[in-house]
Amino acid sequence: MKFYEKLPIEFLIRFYNEIKNNIENGILTKKMYYELGLIISVANRRCITLDLLADFDEEINEEVFKDFLQSHEVGCKCNPNIA
Repeated sequence: MKFYEKLPIEFLIRFYNEIKNNIENGILTKKMYYELGLIISVANRRCITLDLLADFDEEINEEVFKDFLQSHEVGCKCNPNIA
């Protein structure tokens, strides 16, 4: 996750969208959802809301993922952006 924390916001969003599009097009496997989860966690801490793939919650245990996000939140005080 340290890698994603060092990325500028714009690059983080573009990287997320690229991985998401590659999964949707079958270029990458759904095992990459873990990476998307890490990116989402970092984005949340930067007050950025990213859209999820339709089957994200089927691939990731939603309750575990929410716990993961909450345990890594730092208290966002800005207005969230949707990417």
